[in-house]
Amino acid sequence: MLAPKAFLDALSDQASRLFSGDTAAPRAELESQFKVLMQGAFSKLDLVSREEFDSQMVVLARTRARLEALERQFAELETRIAPPTQE
Repeated sequence: MLAPKAFLDALSDQASRLFSGDTAAPRAELESQFKVLMQGAFSKLDLVSREEFDSQMVVLARTRARLEALERQFAELETRIAPPTQE
């Protein structure tokens, strides 16, 4: 998936090709209005940048590793304090 800015630029380029026969001024105005419209639509969505997503994935991986280490320590401590089984 493209980043929002790259998506807008690609969409703008496609719109430019569609209206290539028109004069530059109306086309530029249309592109500007279209970008504003799309940015407004994107601002209503809960989108994050790829960099932010990747950094959160790193944080999640570290948190998961720490949780697994703590679970192992907890299990080890439980076995140490558990009373011996009577058979």
